Amino acid sequence: QVQLVESGGGLVQAGGSLRLSCAASGSGFSINAMGWYRQAPGKERELVAAISSGGSTYYADSVKGRFTISRDNAKNTLYLQMNSLKPVDTAMYYCAAGSYNGDHFYFGSWGQGTQVTVSA
Repeated sequence: QVQLVESGGGLVQAGGSLRLSCAASGSGFSINAMGWYRQAPGKERELVAAISSGGSTYYADSVKGRFTISRDNAKNTLYLQMNSLKPVDTAMYYCAAGSYNGDHFYFGSWGQGTQVTVSA
């Protein structure tokens, strides 16, 4: 069983940056894949970015070129660097752990989330 704790959310003006962190514990950090989801009020949860243990990455089209996902296995931590933030990026951001089969990411463990609010 893996435990995931997110941090780094907050209020930022449009064009600003934030870095989210996710500390993983309980099962070591040999998790096959990690990712970040977000959910805005009234909308479905969407996968924003994901990274496999081998370094394969996925980004939603809406964040390509602005967000960067990375992981530090020595610190058991996952990151999401978010630049050029827009009001539409406002959402609760969730860290997730799961697996990657070479084509698709699958997630089954979730953190409690951290709120990101971008003002115009």
